[in-house]
Amino acid sequence: MKLDEILAAAGKHKGRKRIGRGTGSGMGKTSGRGHKGLGARSGGRKRLGYEGGQNPALARLPKRGFNNALFRKDFQIINVSALDCFDDGARVDKQGLARAGLIDADALPVKILGNGELKKKLTVVASKFSASAKEKILAAGGAVEQA
Repeated sequence: MKLDEILAAAGKHKGRKRIGRGTGSGMGKTSGRGHKGLGARSGGRKRLGYEGGQNPALARLPKRGFNNALFRKDFQIINVSALDCFDDGARVDKQGLARAGLIDADALPVKILGNGELKKKLTVVASKFSASAKEKILAAGGAVEQA
């Protein structure tokens, strides 16, 4: 008989360990938690990377390099193809883009990128434009304004 052949017979389901039911059970008194310390306390769990009070590896390694994340300027990005939803000759600014549901109203500055085609004459107001976007807006007979 092999272990994987045991069906409903005894041994298929191992009984749960009954903790804290007297010294005769072998799991009485401290109930498998040892004496004192973090592991004996309720809610006592070591965080990831904890090395028992020793200075952790992450703190022992030197900090190197430069991270530009703090200085990065984030933009809400709109492609030129998305501007086709506006009427011909319209002025497209941050409020207009928000009303059309293309951006969040008061979140970040807007940058227009040149992906797609523009067939309408629009006056576009934004914080930044890519070179190709500016070229496509002007080619369609529109105007570009820096916000």
